[in-house]
Amino acid sequence: MKVLIFNGSPRKGNTLTAIKAIENGIESRADAADIEVKVIETEGKNIIPCRACNACGSMSRCIFADDSPEINEAVEAADVLIFATPVYWWGVTAQLKLVIDKFYARAAKFKGGKKIGTVVIGEAELDDAEYDIIQKQFACIADYLEWEVAFAKSISANKPKDLAADEETLTELEAFGAQL
Repeated sequence: MKVLIFNGSPRKGNTLTAIKAIENGIESRADAADIEVKVIETEGKNIIPCRACNACGSMSRCIFADDSPEINEAVEAADVLIFATPVYWWGVTAQLKLVIDKFYARAAKFKGGKKIGTVVIGEAELDDAEYDIIQKQFACIADYLEWEVAFAKSISANKPKDLAADEETLTELEAFGAQL
């Protein structure tokens, strides 16, 4: 099994803590040696925004020379995709959104057979609309690409180390990794 994790955060805080908990869960599996985990740090990627030129439809690739082809190849090869992002202005980070927008170039090849998990971390209380907005966006993407949403977790964590102190949530994230 191939697991691809997108770290949408440009910082080393709660989102990275969530990813590490999921990875710990994966490592605890009896078949962990058979699971390939790759983390893509969206912050360090050179992604030129989609211009909706539709050239990728006829060329099977984006006309811009950026990191999106290697990312899209990793998505195509993955069995499970995990999107981890802090909330920025009621949405995913710009870094993660650029990556997702480039999925357009290979949407037909991505269809079906994948599972996704989402981890959305914000400062607001969990009843805030920001979590629903982001989780619904991922649900729409999954629906369009015929992917199964296996896990959707929203987390309220105000300070950079808040999640590290939340044993219950860390245990839940580890369980998700163990149950992929």
